Amino acid sequence: MKPGRKPIGLLLVQTAKSVARSFEDTLNEKGGSRPVWLILLALMDGEHRTQADLAAAIGVQGPTLTHHLTSMERDGLLTRTRQPENRRVQVVELTAKGRALFLRLRQAVMSFDTQLNGKFSDAEMDQLRDLLGRLGASDTVGFGPGV
Repeated sequence: MKPGRKPIGLLLVQTAKSVARSFEDTLNEKGGSRPVWLILLALMDGEHRTQADLAAAIGVQGPTLTHHLTSMERDGLLTRTRQPENRRVQVVELTAKGRALFLRLRQAVMSFDTQLNGKFSDAEMDQLRDLLGRLGASDTVGFGPGV
């Protein structure tokens, strides 16, 4: 590493935090949050109907998801119904209010993405996606302490 240059890992962490904060602010301005957006997105694709499916799709533990779903249900964004054949399984469905929030947040997400893309040329964005994809799939991810 050249003197005076930040390690790439540190630069990635700092950049990710900065972009994540801006993304969260964008969602908050439209009445959402990142967890709410991820849940709405998973439900809108139609494949994730049970709480267990949703938890796996968005990468959270069951109790964390339950907390978010309870809040969203209270806000009228979704409903949860226990399946008669297996009372432990709850089917989650969006309400009209939940679909409306999804549309509002989707527009905000698209605008946010346009702003990010505007900082680079199309070729640079393609290269960035490729580089980040390669980095994320490499063995460097998951190194333990001291590396």
